[in-house]
Amino acid sequence: MNVLILGRGKTGSLVAEVARARGHKVESLGSAENQNAAALTPPFLARFDGVLDFTAPDAVVPNIEACVNAGRNIVVGTTGWHDHLPAVQELVMRGGTGLVYGTNFSIGVNLFLEVARTAAAAFQHGYKGQIFERHHAEKKDAPSGTALTIQGVIKEASDHEVEIVSFREGDVVGMHEVILDSANDDIYLSHNAKSRRGFAEGAIRAADWLRGRKGIFAFHEIWRDV
Repeated sequence: MNVLILGRGKTGSLVAEVARARGHKVESLGSAENQNAAALTPPFLARFDGVLDFTAPDAVVPNIEACVNAGRNIVVGTTGWHDHLPAVQELVMRGGTGLVYGTNFSIGVNLFLEVARTAAAAFQHGYKGQIFERHHAEKKDAPSGTALTIQGVIKEASDHEVEIVSFREGDVVGMHEVILDSANDDIYLSHNAKSRRGFAEGAIRAADWLRGRKGIFAFHEIWRDV
């Protein structure tokens, strides 16, 4: 594929590296080159088979709008914009394009979500719970999108809303823990990302999967197929 990556931060740069290793042709745009999606004109986007967004929350919706207007599919790995999801869903469906979004594209994290969903049965047996998440000091959103997804999965499965406690420290890539506590025992579920590479690989696999498809998809719904 010919792919365009929006964002040249740590994750965006690694996604570009992984895409090239998988044989894709890659171009990228930094935030200074694409303020308010100004660079994403239909003639420019016509050169690409797909777009991947790793920018900032306030840049996501304009980038999606530009891709829809140009008839290009997009994978969004940026978090912190999901309040706009209903409007984006309508836009994508009306435009007849494709979008995959997710709070975390790591296969391991998505497997962890399934484990957390199963473990939510503990609340029917008197357990209490908390979610702890740790990320590097430069991460802008708190709680993390992944922690909010874990919280949502548990609530959907058990109707219990679990408190999230966030830490921002050092160079921590990303650690998420679910702790379930009862008078008889404790259950600890933990996922610790060793690097961003798993996230980058999942995002590129999502872009491969999305090619030729229409509609809006959450990565946690499709990760087994990518």
